[in-house]
Amino acid sequence: MADRVRTYPGTRKPTPHQGHRKKDCVKVLERLSAYLDDELSGDVCSEIRMHLGDCPNCEVFLDSLRQTVRLCQHRPAPPLSAKDRAALRREILKAAEAV
Repeated sequence: MADRVRTYPGTRKPTPHQGHRKKDCVKVLERLSAYLDDELSGDVCSEIRMHLGDCPNCEVFLDSLRQTVRLCQHRPAPPLSAKDRAALRREILKAAEAV
């Protein structure tokens, strides 16, 4: 991907799915967060890179996701009220019990 020109949202118009099915895009989009976090096997990463090379729409989405992550990493977490903390704690405990 290093030899590709970096694009940003709004710089490239969406194009129809050429050479692949929309279902392939959905599969890639579901894995992009894990891809950015280096949580996937080398084979899966290769598949994703190959798809991104052929799909400008997914490539633009990936660039947008990277920008969003970068922005979120540089923003302080908002303070939670006592009520919000309690609600969050209840949801976490409920999710833990369901596992």
